[in-house]
Amino acid sequence: MSDLTNVLAIAAGAVPGALSRYQLTEWTKAKFGTKFPYGTFIINLTGCLAVGFFFTISKGITGYPKELDLLIRTGFLGSYTTFSTYGFDTLSLWRNKQTVATAFYWAGSAIVGLIAVMIGVAIANIIVPSS
Repeated sequence: MSDLTNVLAIAAGAVPGALSRYQLTEWTKAKFGTKFPYGTFIINLTGCLAVGFFFTISKGITGYPKELDLLIRTGFLGSYTTFSTYGFDTLSLWRNKQTVATAFYWAGSAIVGLIAVMIGVAIANIIVPSS
């Protein structure tokens, strides 16, 4: 399996993942409105469910193709939601009994992520002041 095969597998999953995210987001906006980010919430939860499912399946099948894992988990789910990876990485740390690292990664990603968004907004407002 070549690097090109890996790249093509990821790309083949990324396009439908991104399109699924977009379509589901637009559908929830039309169905439920925009007062709550229903689309992102559903995407994050279904992405977490899917990453757990496919990881378990991939470990239980002898000869499960790496390209299929790259297509589904890295390509599709990676462009559908990175929150699924966050959930999976948190679980991996927890299973490896890295309690402090688990807590830091779990809470730190959410808290520092929010702070990073706020800093990004502030920088953008300095560069391009709003009218």
